[in-house]
Amino acid sequence: MIHRERLCASLEGDFVVFLIGMRINKPWLLHKWWPVASAMPRMLRELHQKPELGLMHSEMWFSRTTLMLQYWRSMDQLLAYAKHRDQQHLPAWAAFNKAVGTDGTVGIWHETYAIQPGSAESVYVNMPAFGLGCTGKLIPAKGPWASAKQRLAAAQDKLRPEHHGR
Repeated sequence: MIHRERLCASLEGDFVVFLIGMRINKPWLLHKWWPVASAMPRMLRELHQKPELGLMHSEMWFSRTTLMLQYWRSMDQLLAYAKHRDQQHLPAWAAFNKAVGTDGTVGIWHETYAIQPGSAESVYVNMPAFGLGCTGKLIPAKGPWASAKQRLAAAQDKLRPEHHGR
């Protein structure tokens, strides 16, 4: 559903933005990059079936370089998932290192950002729910939420002790 009004996302507390992807350097070597590409859907199925692991939402784009945008509830949950021997990530990582390693056929990458309240903002116009808008709550981008500067300031105001009645 397309939301025709100006909206922004409201999300309480800390969260993590995790960008991950792969780059196909030698497309003709399907046997090298296909196992890497097919590992992510297995991980996503597992994460969606077990919300207690911490993944809140993800979006993915495909091209020669893939990009997956993920929102996690905490850094601890993301790191725990990455290291857990009985979940999909660690065996996939071991398989990549054994089959590809540093041979140059397929690249993998990730970037991780720990976001504290008041340090992220968003706006959506003529968009379906997307990104943080799927993770948090969509609210009208009006009044104290009208501009990026105001959205960041309003989120910072929510953190002040007087806001919490202390």
